[in-house]
Amino acid sequence: MHGDIDEDIERLAHALERDLYEVYKTPMLSGEKLQMALGFSSLDAYRQALTRKKLPVPVFRLEDRHGYYALVKDVATWLATQAVNARRDNIKRK
Repeated sequence: MHGDIDEDIERLAHALERDLYEVYKTPMLSGEKLQMALGFSSLDAYRQALTRKKLPVPVFRLEDRHGYYALVKDVATWLATQAVNARRDNIKRK
């Protein structure tokens, strides 16, 4: 069953990555776009998580650029993992 879940995560992550790339037209997200993709209710909440190093995905800086960036691929994988695990937990509770 664990293999199925990993396949489910992989399949969903791929679809989400494609969708995020299509919406934002870039392989990286930062600022408000990253905040929205990660589901933070406000830019302040996102910044607080960033300051506390509590973001659920790796972030990095780019030379001569302001802010922190995350790869769309990492965001998609995190979202897919959250969704698949939540589904699995809901099935267990039934």
